[in-house]
Amino acid sequence: MPGREVLPSTLKRSPKKAQDTWVKAHDSAAKTYGDGRRAHQTAYSALKHSYEKVGDHWEEKEGGKKGPSDSQAKRGANRKPTKTAGGVDASASKNHLYELAQKLDIKGRSSMSKPELVKALQKANTRQTAKSRGK
Repeated sequence: MPGREVLPSTLKRSPKKAQDTWVKAHDSAAKTYGDGRRAHQTAYSALKHSYEKVGDHWEEKEGGKKGPSDSQAKRGANRKPTKTAGGVDASASKNHLYELAQKLDIKGRSSMSKPELVKALQKANTRQTAKSRGK
């Protein structure tokens, strides 16, 4: 199934360039692996190199910085799956994560460590996505 038809709701609320990145990677992966989970995972992996999840949508990474967003993405293909940061750019600076926490009004952010900020951003993103989906 073409990527435009299965575009996740968080991407529908994101810039066209982010949508195009996901769709191109999805469609290429679907030709190789078939439709389904693996095509979606491949598309998200491509997206996370240039974009990060902020609330219920995706935004270009700080300063247009490209690269893997978490330890899972850094490991490459043919790897044993580990937990991802759920679209949060865990490789970003603590200052950048703090600024996103401010933007999302995360309480207690000033006393959080970098890993705590990543987890708090993941939770805030999940909540905002669910709210946007009407759940």
